[in-house]
Amino acid sequence: MTDLAYIAAAVVPAVPLAGGALVQLPRSPRTQDWVNRVAAAITALVAFGVCALPLAGVQRTGGDWVVLDVAGAPFLGVIALVGLCSALLSPGYLRTSRHSFFRPSRSRAWYYLCFHVFWAALLAVPLAGNLGVAWIIIEATTGISALLVAYSGRRRALEAGWKYLVLTSAGLTIALLGIVVLFAVLPEHGSGLGGLSWRSFSASAWAMPRSAALAGFLLLFCGLATKVGWAPVHNWLPDAHSEAPPPISALLSAALLPAVMLVAWRAERALVPAVGARLGHGVFIAFGLASLVIAVPFLWRALAWKRLLAYSSLEHMGVLALGIGFGSPLALAGVVLHLAGHAVAKSLGFYTAIPLFDMRPSAQLYPVRGVASENPALAAGMAVSLGSLSGLPPSPLFFSEVLIVMGGFTSGYRWPAAVAALLLALGFLGLAHALVHGLLGAGRNPRRGGLAGGRGVAVLSVAAGILLLALAATGVVLPGSTLVQTLAGGVP
Repeated sequence: MTDLAYIAAAVVPAVPLAGGALVQLPRSPRTQDWVNRVAAAITALVAFGVCALPLAGVQRTGGDWVVLDVAGAPFLGVIALVGLCSALLSPGYLRTSRHSFFRPSRSRAWYYLCFHVFWAALLAVPLAGNLGVAWIIIEATTGISALLVAYSGRRRALEAGWKYLVLTSAGLTIALLGIVVLFAVLPEHGSGLGGLSWRSFSASAWAMPRSAALAGFLLLFCGLATKVGWAPVHNWLPDAHSEAPPPISALLSAALLPAVMLVAWRAERALVPAVGARLGHGVFIAFGLASLVIAVPFLWRALAWKRLLAYSSLEHMGVLALGIGFGSPLALAGVVLHLAGHAVAKSLGFYTAIPLFDMRPSAQLYPVRGVASENPALAAGMAVSLGSLSGLPPSPLFFSEVLIVMGGFTSGYRWPAAVAALLLALGFLGLAHALVHGLLGAGRNPRRGGLAGGRGVAVLSVAAGILLLALAATGVVLPGSTLVQTLAGGVP
């Protein structure tokens, strides 16, 4: 029964690791691009197949180390989709990239190696059935993704990569201290590190001393919050997202942050007998509201395109935290819908930066203006992305936010839900203002170019728009689905 879980946990990350190794063999950039695309397609196909198993009713736990369940399936699917799109669009970025701190002759190969290793680690997180294993995988993402953040070699990128490395490593050290505290108060240690599995935690949390379990939980949660990018421990996020290559920014925002959030969610649910459901939900709600409060003022400012998307990530991670904290079936349906909708819309926004920066390099540092009059194709991608992220109907994020706020009211969290509704309305106005000015405002010394890339992003925006509409349609049936009912019954 456990063989399937072990096979999935081994095969899913092994395919991108193999792809990253194979791309080192050819010397021709065209061949390297081709190997990257084939490896990405196979990786996504395998990952989609694995995440479909729990949704079809096939759930397995591989002892104390791996898990294949309904909770991890949406996250695994999102990571696979974003990784596939980022891999397919990376050659376009590399053709326009003019800087790298790697040797020019090997920069492309190093980029692909780091990319596929990073993607492999992200795919492994939802399959980790053990808190200790999950922490090791998350820590492994830090170093490799810091190299990708700093890939361009510019001073700002190097500073962003260093800041990301230091702050997230400090946070994960605090999380490790929390894990040590929790391990120390386990009723028995006969299974060694296997006692850190979600299954063991759920079975033995009731026997933990409450004060020690609470201290360990808070240390773990606050440490993981740094990696998720929740306010007030989000300081690395705007710089890293805005300086990383656009395909990497998409992975950071739409894949890394939710993957770490899944670990925090599983830990909270496993420790409910020790710390209490009300406290666990309260911590999620506190981080969610703090993230919205910090993000909204920045969404009202004139920001460079990718920096605006970075603060939008802070807002949407706060929305997901609120949905998890409210905990009702309505709110959890909103979480699943928001997770998928945010991944599609945010990734599209970062991908538009590839032709945008080629057409107008100043957009890397200054707010973008007047794109619609110069490149309507590129403007279409920006409109679909930012319109969806703002929650403009019929975006699935509009429906997911409504479900989450309604879920807050139905679960008894009336004041947090009311405050969240107000902050979401303010965030909508800020992003809508940025969208109008970005498309219709006066331009800033554009450089004619990147038109073909803009058309390519327009095609991608049509596909993203269709997918977003399909997701919005699922909002009608999602609250009563087996997936949501299973999540409401407990994540681990």
